[in-house]
Amino acid sequence: MTEQGYARKPRPGEGAGALLVRHVPTAGPADTAAQTLQSLMGRRHEYCGAVYIVDGEGRLQGLVPLSRLFAARGDELLIRMARNHMPMVRVDTHQEKVATLALVHGVNAVPVVDEEGRLLGVVPPQALYRVLRQEHVDDLHRIAGIRRENSHFLSPMEAAPIRRVLDRLPWLLVGLAGSMLATGVVAGFEHMLQSYIAVAFFVPGIVYLADAIGTQTEAITVRGLSLSHAGIGRLLAGELRTGFLIGAILGALSFPVVWVVFDDLRLALAVVISLTAAGTAATSVGLLFPWMLARLGKDPALGSGPLATIFQDVLSLLTYFLTVSAIVL
Repeated sequence: MTEQGYARKPRPGEGAGALLVRHVPTAGPADTAAQTLQSLMGRRHEYCGAVYIVDGEGRLQGLVPLSRLFAARGDELLIRMARNHMPMVRVDTHQEKVATLALVHGVNAVPVVDEEGRLLGVVPPQALYRVLRQEHVDDLHRIAGIRRENSHFLSPMEAAPIRRVLDRLPWLLVGLAGSMLATGVVAGFEHMLQSYIAVAFFVPGIVYLADAIGTQTEAITVRGLSLSHAGIGRLLAGELRTGFLIGAILGALSFPVVWVVFDDLRLALAVVISLTAAGTAATSVGLLFPWMLARLGKDPALGSGPLATIFQDVLSLLTYFLTVSAIVL
């Protein structure tokens, strides 16, 4: 009668102690079937699917299903018909673990004991059904990218328009400030653009591709935050490599086109380097911003888009113009 551990420590209200009922039929090891049936008469129990055998100290020794008890001879001792290979859990055992043990062992209820093995109560079938249903819903939500079933994630869609504006506008105001910064970056390279107008042709493409790569990463991250248990360092290293490969592939595809159309090898090379750097940065930003917002308790779906987008834009513009300055001009 042992309990296997559970990987995650339950939060308050998730342990077996929140589910148990205390008024259950009990009997001593030396009691007979007739004595036990007589003691059940006229008494009300919160769960009565089995009789739990306890010793003089209240320690659980086994259980006898009522169907077995009704079929027994009147003088048969409970301890001789008891089922003693059964799951037992503590009050802090995770509810999902309790439900899993019930399924594995084929029981309708799971007894809860203290550190000394004394019976505290039983998790009844109704509670097990609720746990299984809730865990099923939670799994579906995690697959859909919803971390918790609460109104916090429905508010941005179902709240009144004024509430929705108040939820979204602060992030967009940050984006507005960032767009002014991006304009300043472009203005700072005005002389370059005037002296070599072809440089300006690639600004929209580089900015767009960086945004597209970052948006992909943000969507994957917002969904994956509910599923992945990997550390941020491992995730960031993977995204850096992914972004580098994506940027390098896009740059390699654009290289012959830019070279042939503009007949400028150095400009084509600057575009390749800029796309590779933008792709690498975009995946990192697309991962870090949702992760940081989630760690701060903010909804990453609201804030990561505006913040990451403007950050990527400014970074992509700077990278492109500095690369052109170093290679082309």
